[in-house]
Amino acid sequence: MIYRFTIISDEVDDFIREIQIDPEATFFDFHEAILKSVGYTNDQMTSFFICDDDWEKEKEVTLEEMDDNPEMDSWIMKDTTISELVEEEKQKLLYVFDYMTERCFFIELTEIITGQDMKGAKCTKKSGEAPKQTIDFEEMEAKNSANLDLDENFYGDQDFDMEDFDQDGFDMGGGMSNPYDEDKY
Repeated sequence: MIYRFTIISDEVDDFIREIQIDPEATFFDFHEAILKSVGYTNDQMTSFFICDDDWEKEKEVTLEEMDDNPEMDSWIMKDTTISELVEEEKQKLLYVFDYMTERCFFIELTEIITGQDMKGAKCTKKSGEAPKQTIDFEEMEAKNSANLDLDENFYGDQDFDMEDFDQDGFDMGGGMSNPYDEDKY
C-alpha cells in the first residue's frame, strides 16, 4: 500500500508537492521527504497536526518530546507511523515548518494506492517555488499589512456622503424624529 499526499501553501499560489510514502514509514520519514522536496534545512522545530475536515487541529506529532505529562497522549515523529494516525483518503494535516510565525503547509491524503508497496518516500510532483523557510516578525507584519486593503471603502459604503449626517454624526434623512430635539424640552 502507498499513501499519496498533496502539499500546498497559502503563501505561494502555484506551489504543489506530491509525496508518495509507505504508510508504515514514520512521520519523521515524511518530515524529511517534505524538507528535501522544498529544499529546507533540518534545523527548525516542526510539527504535524492531524486535522478535521475544517482544518481544525486535533492531534500534534512533534519532532521532539514536548510534554512530559504521562496522562496526555503525545506523538513523536520518530516513534509514530503515519498509518497510526492517518487511515483514510481526504484526511487533512498541517505541517508547521516555521514555529515562530506559525507558517505551514496544508496536506491532504489524496489517494491510497493498494496492491503496490514501496520503502521510504519520494516526491512525485514538484511545481512552483517553496516559500522561504523562515521569516522574522517584522517581515511577517509587513506581509500581513500589505494584504489588507485599507482604501476609502474599507469601513463600508463607498457612497457615503457627509451631508447626510448632522454635526454630531446622526442620520438626518431617515424620517424618524429625534427624541432629543432641543425645542421639546
